[in-house]
Amino acid sequence: MPVLPTRLGAPRAGWTRHADVVVIGSGVAGLTAVLRVRAALPASRVLLVTKALLDEGSTRWAQGGIAAALAAEDSPDDHLRDTLVAGVGLCDPEAVRVLVTEGPGRVRELAALGARFDRTAAGELSLTREGGHLRNRIVHAGGDATGLEVERALIAALRADEGVEVIEHALVLDLLVDADGHAAGATLHVLGEGTRDGVGAVTARAVVLATGGMGQIYASTTNPPVSTGDGVALALRAGAVVTDLEFVQFHPTALRVGNAGSAGQQPLVSEAMRGEGAVLVDAAGERVMDGVHPLADLAPRDVVAKQMSRVMAAQGVDHLYLDARHLGERTILRRFPTITAQCRSHGIDPVTQPIPVAPAAHYASGGVRADTWGRTSVPGLYACGEVACTGVHGANRLASNSLLEGLVFAARIAEHLSGGLPSPGAPAETAAGRASAGLADPGERGDLARTMTDGAGVLRGAPSLVATAKALAGIGDVRLTRATVTAGPEAWEMTNLRTVATALVAAAAARTETRGSHWREDFADADAAWRGHLLARLDPDGALGVTFEPAPADETDGGKTP
Repeated sequence: MPVLPTRLGAPRAGWTRHADVVVIGSGVAGLTAVLRVRAALPASRVLLVTKALLDEGSTRWAQGGIAAALAAEDSPDDHLRDTLVAGVGLCDPEAVRVLVTEGPGRVRELAALGARFDRTAAGELSLTREGGHLRNRIVHAGGDATGLEVERALIAALRADEGVEVIEHALVLDLLVDADGHAAGATLHVLGEGTRDGVGAVTARAVVLATGGMGQIYASTTNPPVSTGDGVALALRAGAVVTDLEFVQFHPTALRVGNAGSAGQQPLVSEAMRGEGAVLVDAAGERVMDGVHPLADLAPRDVVAKQMSRVMAAQGVDHLYLDARHLGERTILRRFPTITAQCRSHGIDPVTQPIPVAPAAHYASGGVRADTWGRTSVPGLYACGEVACTGVHGANRLASNSLLEGLVFAARIAEHLSGGLPSPGAPAETAAGRASAGLADPGERGDLARTMTDGAGVLRGAPSLVATAKALAGIGDVRLTRATVTAGPEAWEMTNLRTVATALVAAAAARTETRGSHWREDFADADAAWRGHLLARLDPDGALGVTFEPAPADETDGGKTP
């Protein structure tokens, strides 16, 4: 059984701040949470903490758009059905119902806030389609720059509110809890903030995690450098339940640039390009998705990524191609200016050439377990956005449901808090007796990412997962190397990466079936006995436990459960 630190090794807090609500993260979920809390509780003191600058999270990179049933021929029921089918029997129907019912209103509010979505000549929202959707319901902006526009509008609204304090360049370390285990704030490390330099403490009546994903545990990802799983790792150290970590969605079409060893954040080629009619082909021009799925190139992402991986392995290549040439220059430039610019910066012209693409780690469907009000298993700790697992994604996220999830559930957290803020006691000296501190060696970060890609990526099996777990047990473990690791951002990030990677591999090894974005080569089929969720938790001594919770029988799972 893996043993992990229950708090980060760090200096004692040298400064303090107090707020009614502290929101950690500045993507669509965090920004929405701040604005909605301020609207619901105008007298409240709200502090927004972000790891880098306000606009450096994953939201800015979301190209495709926001899914919502806004067309006359569409409905929340249709959107619910498509989401359940993509989730392969593991979605929480209640949470999905909340998402699709409240989603259209949240998108309209965002437009009213100032987000400039693309519109038709008649002034209506322009809607397109992406993989897994049977209706045109994707709202987009700037062709393929939706996340950037959403972020711009939210940040503009935030900066207009003088009642919000923002701390940038602040890495969250650990949750503060009172003697009864209720969230009471968090410790932070701030760079370059004058009197707030170094480690400090923010006490608060409620803590909202909106820290984003953990794509940097893999060598190739569409996630920005800040996505190191900080929120999930913090929650585990605080004793919170984390679930569905094995379901990591690999985006089928990351731009393939450089050599085979290229690592880090890779440019994304939006699924919306396939929605417009682009097709996946091999070097000979043969269609990759023909006959594989009724939706062909618009099949759910797990289906496409798996088929691409099969073809690449069979042909001994490290990439395939997305061919959009038949769309014509006018359509490509109008709908995909960002992608076109990215491709051309790497010497590829999508107007005249097929685009080299390969799957890359993209989105974590699992995370800190949260109910439909964003509440986690730790009282006073809330979670929304990619760091959370609300149950809406199941085993595989439906395209463009992620920005929508951030909008909907951040607003619901604010609504819940408007009914009365928690009243925790003073933070205890340690997190409810969780006193095991530790740090991992940041010099081994590259080894960790390569190990995860090779053993727990798109293709997984018992041998690779056992080898990966063994490697993770040694990577960065200073108890084995007797090395000295200096406390600081690099060591803290590495410790978070090792923590979430270890929990993910434990869940992936336990789930002996193929379902959604979890693909076991040695268990190629879905198994009805595994229709449920794997819950991960650290005990007070740091031992990682993974338990299985069967999902309730429900006829609304899209009819796809084995």
